[in-house]
Amino acid sequence: MSYQMPSFEPSRDKKTLRRQLQAERQTLIDRHQRAMHLQEVLRVFLVGRSESAVGAYWPIKGEFDALPALYRWAEADEERCIGLPVMDKITKRLSFQMWFPGCEMEEDAYGIPKPKDTPSFEPTLLLVPCVGYGPGGLRLGYGGGFYDRTLASLQPRPYTVGLAYANGFVPWLAPEPHDVPLDAMLSDEGLVWQAQP
Repeated sequence: MSYQMPSFEPSRDKKTLRRQLQAERQTLIDRHQRAMHLQEVLRVFLVGRSESAVGAYWPIKGEFDALPALYRWAEADEERCIGLPVMDKITKRLSFQMWFPGCEMEEDAYGIPKPKDTPSFEPTLLLVPCVGYGPGGLRLGYGGGFYDRTLASLQPRPYTVGLAYANGFVPWLAPEPHDVPLDAMLSDEGLVWQAQP
């Protein structure tokens, strides 16, 4: 697997690095093409999985939109369902609610759309957006710690799959004590990394 480095000199300061990666992601000239490639990669990846409850996310700030691929995946089997996260300002954790195309949406505590009045949802596979990513399933998020706290508390823990464009790879990214590594990482170039069973 080849890696595509960012077009800038990545900062060693994570706060600055997040800003750099987000700015680059939002100005990618070929973002639409990258998104189409990642849609294909995700669809192929899901074919080999047995989970029927996939947690996703509502894309913000130029993130990859996994929902079209997930909708096609769910259409193939009526047992399959999709959920979206709801951020809790008090616990700083995520809970999940069922989502389907056309369901009524409302903003959560942070202004991100979430399903309105749909059943709660427990994902067995969780798609996680990444601002950047490093070796061994290491994810760089927005810095709020929502996913790390949520994954540390979920029992059983869902299988986690990071999604990002290939230019978000940062080879020197190192884990911090609170970081929860992902089980797999997908980019527009394919399966980047997967933990051994």
